[in-house]
Amino acid sequence: MTKERFSTLLLFGATGDLSRRMLLPSLYGLYADGLLPEDVTIIGTARSQLDDEQFREQAHEALREHLPEDFYAKDTADGFVERLSYQAIDATTIDGYQELASRIDLDKGLSIFLSVAPSLFKPTIENLKASGLAGPKVRLALEKPLGTDLESSKVINDAVATAFPEERTFRIDHYLGKETVQNLLALRFANSLFEPLWNASHIDHVQITVAEEVGLEDRAGYYDGAGAVRDMLQNHMLQLLALIAMEPPANYDPTSVREEKVKALKALRPMTEKLAKDEFVLGQYDGYLKELGEKSDTETFVALKAHVDNWRWAGVPFYLRHGKKLARRKTEVHIQFKCVPHSIFAGTGATTHPNELLISIQPEENIRLKMMAKRPGLDRKGIRLREVAMDVTMEGAFADYRRRIAYERLILDLVEGDPTLFVRRDEVEAQWEWIDGLRAAWEQAGMTPETYDAGSRGPDSAIGLVARDRREWND
Repeated sequence: MTKERFSTLLLFGATGDLSRRMLLPSLYGLYADGLLPEDVTIIGTARSQLDDEQFREQAHEALREHLPEDFYAKDTADGFVERLSYQAIDATTIDGYQELASRIDLDKGLSIFLSVAPSLFKPTIENLKASGLAGPKVRLALEKPLGTDLESSKVINDAVATAFPEERTFRIDHYLGKETVQNLLALRFANSLFEPLWNASHIDHVQITVAEEVGLEDRAGYYDGAGAVRDMLQNHMLQLLALIAMEPPANYDPTSVREEKVKALKALRPMTEKLAKDEFVLGQYDGYLKELGEKSDTETFVALKAHVDNWRWAGVPFYLRHGKKLARRKTEVHIQFKCVPHSIFAGTGATTHPNELLISIQPEENIRLKMMAKRPGLDRKGIRLREVAMDVTMEGAFADYRRRIAYERLILDLVEGDPTLFVRRDEVEAQWEWIDGLRAAWEQAGMTPETYDAGSRGPDSAIGLVARDRREWND
């Protein structure tokens, strides 16, 4: 696939929350670091009736509000917002699209970032096509949610495909833009220490945790229709699982990397009614219904044991959990290695513990390897061992680098035409196929969410899920 930098970036939903919190600050970061080429212009569009200057003022306000105080600089922000212009559009009608098209030099290429409600995908794409903004030098990036199940996802993908072939479609999962998530690939495939051990012969189990302290905030309408499984498990968590479980790709290129992720996703064991009863937990925090203002069986917590049925991972459980209103915020991958096959220290009374690899993604970015070491001393009563941790903090190891917003990398890759960190159609549909089977299994099992205390570790059943296997969550 040939990479080519396009010179116009078009932001749909430019006055919305995602744009204010993430997209505009990300573009500012690229501009401030000299990574936004001088010939790249940015056009925002939404239903709000604004002129260019009003949009620039709103953008400047968003930068002041959401950028770190030590990174925001008024002079830099003034220079950045001069790159911005605005075109008011109602996505459901053709009005305004022709005027928008007249402002864009398609010979220099156009990248579109589409952040609108899923119901607006189809009319927006139809209007882009009708106004000539879907030609061979136009790329389309799609923000989630991409459907609510496999069938609706296919409808969206089919609508996109009428105007944008797969090689010009960039589906966003912002977790793939996070440095520590990308570090999973570097950790595995740039170090001879780990990859030979990255299999069922040496790994006991894997845990993936995404815990949030917050509740609904201002997302009640969306969240109650989605729930924890659709909102987090279907996309971010399955992408993390795919990166952990995938086979080594031949090269670091879009086709090789994404082919191996798809294979891992398709190797996931389908959930059945029986498995759901034994290996699946749903929860809802105790203040959810009051916060929502109505009755609901929507889950705010999910925990499960997944299996990747291939040679590499046969017999290795993947424990996944996600919830809102939990004790603390964290996103991490925990790799538990097996015990040494024979301890030469058993006769001395010393206890060995299995090695652990902890990859923290947020709020800290950290890689920790736990290993056994001898305690200092003369050992007259036998050798003493202690577990010690080797920490590589990204902040410490790369102190000379600024911690970036995930969207910075994704926007730059979109403009430059690199789809490696974007999700292919068959990936999305493999994820939805497994999730649909999961949802069907818990419905057949008659499962409803178990109430858990806000600020806790989640439902007691989630603790029991791993305790039955004589394991425990990494808390």
